[in-house]
Amino acid sequence: MPRAVDNNSTEDRLRRIEAITDTQLAHLGTEDVLQELLGRVRNVLGADTATVLLLDNTGQQLVATASSGLEEEVRQGVRVRVGEGFAGRIATELKPHVIDDVNAETVVNPLLWRKGLRGLVGVPLLTEGELLGILHVGTLSKRAFDDEEVHWLRLVADRMAVSLRGQLTADERNAATALQRSLLPSQLPAIPGLDLASRYVPGERLDISGDWYDVFPLPSGRVCMVIGDVVGRGLSAAMVMGRLRTTVRSYCLDCEDPGELLTKIDRYVRHFDSDVMATIACGVWEPSLERVHLSLAGHLSPVFAAAEDESRLVTEAPVDAPIGVSSATQRRHSTAVDVPYGAALLFYTDGLVERRHQPLDEGLRQLREAVHAGPAELLCADVMSRLVGVDPPGDDIAVLAVRRQHPEAPSALRFDVDAVPESLAEVRSQLRRWLPNMGASADDTADLLVAVGEAVANSIEHAYGPQGGKVCLRLEAHGDEVEITVSDTGMWRSPRGTHRGRGTQLMRQLCDELTVSHSDGGTHVQLRKRLAKGEAE
Repeated sequence: MPRAVDNNSTEDRLRRIEAITDTQLAHLGTEDVLQELLGRVRNVLGADTATVLLLDNTGQQLVATASSGLEEEVRQGVRVRVGEGFAGRIATELKPHVIDDVNAETVVNPLLWRKGLRGLVGVPLLTEGELLGILHVGTLSKRAFDDEEVHWLRLVADRMAVSLRGQLTADERNAATALQRSLLPSQLPAIPGLDLASRYVPGERLDISGDWYDVFPLPSGRVCMVIGDVVGRGLSAAMVMGRLRTTVRSYCLDCEDPGELLTKIDRYVRHFDSDVMATIACGVWEPSLERVHLSLAGHLSPVFAAAEDESRLVTEAPVDAPIGVSSATQRRHSTAVDVPYGAALLFYTDGLVERRHQPLDEGLRQLREAVHAGPAELLCADVMSRLVGVDPPGDDIAVLAVRRQHPEAPSALRFDVDAVPESLAEVRSQLRRWLPNMGASADDTADLLVAVGEAVANSIEHAYGPQGGKVCLRLEAHGDEVEITVSDTGMWRSPRGTHRGRGTQLMRQLCDELTVSHSDGGTHVQLRKRLAKGEAE
């Protein structure tokens, strides 16, 4: 470790100032300036690590960009959400922060405490009041950073911010990187029952590529997750990647079988982009999240890990031909995989496991050993740590991890949906997940799906006009009985046409008790049903 200098002498103060005002820095590129300054920071402060994390284009996450002494943080694509942990706090408060106990409670990046760091000091990177990122310095031994050191570190951060601002506005490569990041999801959606995390790390050449991933819910309550790799590099590959992502989303609205979906994507590519080839792995989760349907188009098999079991490749899902090279008559497969609570599934692109001087089987073996049934974010961190480490990847890497969460099983649940027919799918999905946890049998669940669906459909049709509104649902369990209330704030309208109004009769038949009340404040439908004892699945 570099030796700390005597910070109280005039000579040492001048040395610190010269370290950041040296005219030789003006002749270096932005990346070289960052690396040089980080090295000088370690030397002057007697520190073991110095790292810069920059704010991504969403303004919501800090991305490890340059480091001296903790290079694996950059190689593994570490991200920290603004507001979380040590770095996230600095980005939120826009002022320095010092800690002398690095652990899972004070920082969110496990690399820091696994490295053995004990002390951290960090400052924001600001230019004209705008946050660009943060700079933090760490030590393996306990030590206190005084006010003069923190002040000097802020001067270093200002120097870095000036260089970074110039790069952000003038560097063409940064513009290309921004393009690629804009084509990837800015953040993964919040899917109740699923824990999601991802990584994207550019290859050693930092060129644009066609690696991509996406996760999105569907109107039916199913969830689609997809990862792919377009053959080639440069702007053209990124543009194809963007078109594929949009096409997958569009086709998935009308086609939820992943094998059929990839058949349509292949037909699209062969017709409109005949010179394109890509690999894609697609998984569509059932609304209950009990199983996922997989289809692979030339893509490496995902890795599955359940609690207390060794992880394995999902070899039961056959690998079909890549997109763009199959014949028009080839049938693509779709394989259902049961996913118990706590199990994890990892999708990835080939850059994670392929190395120039290593067989692919060896990379897959290392991957299987790294995958576990833990939290998705920790799973990504462990996989990148094991397979990437401190070495720059030769090819781009995209990783998408998902874990089926154990149900919290609240005895009461409340949620609102838009008063439109498409919301019925969300209502059914919520009921399918909540009712079994309350002890409802398959028959109980089927009855309530129909009864509640009728109540919500009535609110959509009779309580609101073209302007629409909200329908509120409150679900409560009381021992062996469930009570579900459907409320709206619209003005009730009489049924239109003949042979209408049978929904109320159906609700009475399927439930033990039905109460409907109309008022100027809207309509409230209360359904009560006693669950069949001993029949819950």
